[in-house]
Amino acid sequence: MIEEKSLDVEKTVLVGIINSKQNAVKSKEYLDELAFLAYTAGGEVMRRFTQKIDPPNPKTFIGSGKMQEVIDYVKENEISSVIFDDELTPAQQGNIEKLLKCKILDRTGLILDIFAQRAQTSYARTQVELAQYEYLLPRLKGLWTHLERQRGGIGMRGPGETEIETDRRIVRDKITLLKKKLITIDKQMATQRGNRGALVRVALVGYTNVGKSTLMNVVSKSKVFAENKLFATLDTTVRKVVIGNLPFLMSDTVGFIRKLPTQLVESFKSTLDEVQEADLLLHVVDISHPNFEEHIESVNQILKEINSLDKPTIMVFNKIDAYRPEPWDETELIEERGTQHYSLEEWKKTWFNEANSIALFISALNKENLEDFRKRVYQEVRQIHITRFPYNHFLYPEIKEE
Repeated sequence: MIEEKSLDVEKTVLVGIINSKQNAVKSKEYLDELAFLAYTAGGEVMRRFTQKIDPPNPKTFIGSGKMQEVIDYVKENEISSVIFDDELTPAQQGNIEKLLKCKILDRTGLILDIFAQRAQTSYARTQVELAQYEYLLPRLKGLWTHLERQRGGIGMRGPGETEIETDRRIVRDKITLLKKKLITIDKQMATQRGNRGALVRVALVGYTNVGKSTLMNVVSKSKVFAENKLFATLDTTVRKVVIGNLPFLMSDTVGFIRKLPTQLVESFKSTLDEVQEADLLLHVVDISHPNFEEHIESVNQILKEINSLDKPTIMVFNKIDAYRPEPWDETELIEERGTQHYSLEEWKKTWFNEANSIALFISALNKENLEDFRKRVYQEVRQIHITRFPYNHFLYPEIKEE
């Protein structure tokens, strides 16, 4: 059983690289996100280390010179954890642990740790536990042998039953049992979905921390947990919503993220059944985030993996209250005006209207433009309902645009 514990803030260090796949700007963006992940897990980032290296060192991920810098800093500042932005091989992790003599995590391990903190229901805990065991299996040999797992902290919320010396056969048996348990729960959840009747289903999807749960609370007048941290929502929440006199079901799903661990994509496929079975997707985007276009691409990639990219979709650009374009001095002729300088009105005239005939701009927190949002959702749900029940459309009159 995975439980959240109250932990002291841990001093952490981040390590990233610049290579052919990610330039210096991209590397900084990933480290910014990794820092937010560390904060979500209960850590305080003391310093970042970046090295231009391609390919990564097969033994220690970064070069010997940069590794010595990290070793010196860790010793001098009593750092608890060093977190690498890319997934380490079991061999790399073992070698780095011997050199740094502290907890070593990669992005996958950190995300798994956050999921372990956030899992509330038996279903979510089972999914996270399965992902943890699959991640742990090739890393059993020498995993943190110099540390006591009981000390707690970031990355130490393991499945609980597995000691480092446990042999692989027992872990594989545990994985098999967890998969069987998930199959049983999946059947139960499929039955529950089947019992919901013929109501139209709407699913909120989007990058993590874009405001899906906040929007869910406002629209459904419920109290879904919402927090300014990554992966605040793990368990799918379904609420009955009524707009006008038209009832439908709305579900709030787990947020997506770049470099999402393969183990989690697989183990959370069942949670994403809500997305697969939805009639309409509300793709929520944090327009105030400087990389929101990349976030859209990341979400679309995962939607493609679960065969849901072609579903009817409304793009909902949230947090307009927090959107701040970068200032641009027209006298600076050298600098070309880019999208980072666009106002919201200028954004609305770009590909938003070209690629998506349905794009809404709202602030769920401040309840701005929510009436337009409700009207648009009502119209789309009504059209789906009419298609499904052509003789009942008179029950739900169309809301006219003002």
